[in-house]
Amino acid sequence: MNPKDSKKNIQPVFKPFVTGSITDENTWRNALKFMGLMIITAFMSFLVCSMTGFQSSVLRIIVNAAIETVILFLFFNRAAGYGEEAVARGEILFQHREKGIEITENEKRIPFHPMKGFVTGLIGTVIFLIPAIVLAVTATRQMTGAGTLPSWMDSYTRRSEIGGALVAYTNPEGLGFMDYIRMFVRICLMPFISMCGAENKDALLLIEKLGPVLMLLPAISYGIGYLQGKKMRIRVHTEIAENAKKRRKREIKARKARIAPRRPQGPTQLN
Repeated sequence: MNPKDSKKNIQPVFKPFVTGSITDENTWRNALKFMGLMIITAFMSFLVCSMTGFQSSVLRIIVNAAIETVILFLFFNRAAGYGEEAVARGEILFQHREKGIEITENEKRIPFHPMKGFVTGLIGTVIFLIPAIVLAVTATRQMTGAGTLPSWMDSYTRRSEIGGALVAYTNPEGLGFMDYIRMFVRICLMPFISMCGAENKDALLLIEKLGPVLMLLPAISYGIGYLQGKKMRIRVHTEIAENAKKRRKREIKARKARIAPRRPQGPTQLN
């Protein structure tokens, strides 16, 4: 028999579980862990993307898209584990309820809920999302501004015929509040910034306008990953059932082999 055909014939095993609430006593702790992972991935992507400033725009897009995909997969995979644990907890509480064991209100809130992963990710993204919204509302196309003069041109500023034209370059403006906001958001969205390149002002403006949506991608990936908890538990139960079925077949086969009548041996030939 083809192994693929045998896998198709496997019936998934589902065990009922108690559905929890959108938030529980672990929500804030998981949200802090999510926020910590956001900080770590932002810092690591900043370091890695800083080394991917390729001249080829195609190569730059491919590499930075791969980096962003890895980041999203980390959030997806982490949430999938939480989702499986939540479903397992709900299965235990369902068994307790069937046996008449008392369940507290806090225990009822902990098991799996379809929106719990999205809410946890959203809470963990708030400190990143607010600056992104502020920048998206106020962002304008960045133009190359006047820089400061090098020291070797100081003598030219004292010349009456050109000193007036150069005076604007001797008073550099410091970084303002929005400059720090822009810097923070761009670091968090470094893979997308690197895809565009520093010279593409229109693309950078578009990313800043779409900043809130891009900033929510890890939270969305986290929520989708959390939903996989149900499928993972079904897979676990199905594998357990299949292994038990195979073990029973081996035991039956071994039992039949033990009780099978031995064939009578013929007369021994004498020399």
